[in-house]
Amino acid sequence: MECLYFAAERCRSCTQLATAYEQQLRTKAEHCAGLLADFDSLRMLPPQASAESGFRNKAKMVVAGTSQNPTIGILDADGHGVDLRNCGICDPALRAAFGIIERFIIRLGLIPYDVPRRKGELKHVIITVNEAGALMVRWVLRTKKHFVALRDSLPEFLRALPQATVVSVNFLPEHKAVLEGPEEIVLTAAQTLPFTLNGVQMHLRPQGFFQTNTQIAAALYRQARLWIDDIAPASLWDLYSGVGGFALHCARPGRQVVGIETSDQAVQAARVSAAELGLDDIEFFSGDATEFAVQSQTAPEAVIVNPPRRGISAELADWLNDSAVSHVVYSSCNAKTLARDLQRMDNFRPVLGRVMDMFPQTDHYEVITLLERR
Repeated sequence: MECLYFAAERCRSCTQLATAYEQQLRTKAEHCAGLLADFDSLRMLPPQASAESGFRNKAKMVVAGTSQNPTIGILDADGHGVDLRNCGICDPALRAAFGIIERFIIRLGLIPYDVPRRKGELKHVIITVNEAGALMVRWVLRTKKHFVALRDSLPEFLRALPQATVVSVNFLPEHKAVLEGPEEIVLTAAQTLPFTLNGVQMHLRPQGFFQTNTQIAAALYRQARLWIDDIAPASLWDLYSGVGGFALHCARPGRQVVGIETSDQAVQAARVSAAELGLDDIEFFSGDATEFAVQSQTAPEAVIVNPPRRGISAELADWLNDSAVSHVVYSSCNAKTLARDLQRMDNFRPVLGRVMDMFPQTDHYEVITLLERR
């Protein structure tokens, strides 16, 4: 993939852009195999390749500059805006929306937040696109100074960008390096952006988590579903369930499925999906995965875990290791913490694994593994 921003050294986020994609994929597979080399029972399947460009379904853009000349992209080392609206890893539908975003910033006189001076209002614009091209647009403001202008301009905004299904305003009053604050007001009638992967419709709320590469997310869910259906457990837990991707894909009549997720919004979205799909044997609850497991009086036959980069807690690893769970599917975005957790869970034998290239042009990747009790 060619990138003028990379060539001009305006953005170096895609650290592997100068490396041929086939070599990137080989390097990731070798890196993962090296980290998991202590597990002789593990057979790695061929890595799942991604599209090289246009694969990101979410753009988290910093707004800087001025009301009449805004930048939409990132900040340089001095805190000044670098415009990246033609970033090649973003879905074309996202890139097409940035010009309209700019026009509304100018027309409404929205004041970009100046990080070095700690002044201004508009901090970020976060846009997500689903597989059908529908968009979720989130304006992140410091205060409510521009809220009325954004709310009142909604009909005009939707005429200019009819793909926008969900539009919301988020408030981040603190000066800190995060993307969003706790308060969110949805301006549109639609509250969720639907994603349909492998025939399973899921719903994303503004503050919910969804994998940033739709193609690889679909492949990840297919792989987990294949392994779970081969095992055919009567009961299944999906810990760190998010909007329910794994749980919804693995649900079957008569199979008792429970999803646990800390985000209330994600749990609400997962419940909507389950109701739409007519799934009676699946439940989603808001809570901590470790607390849910260790406090439970029973254990399921199989567990799926999809933790953040830090991996699962030592307490959860110990509980799984000593439980009656027969199989674990572990989806990880950090093979180092995966290797650590597998070492701790020595009553399980890793049997299958696969690198899923969720993040092309970088060193990062997802890896999914199947564990069976010894």
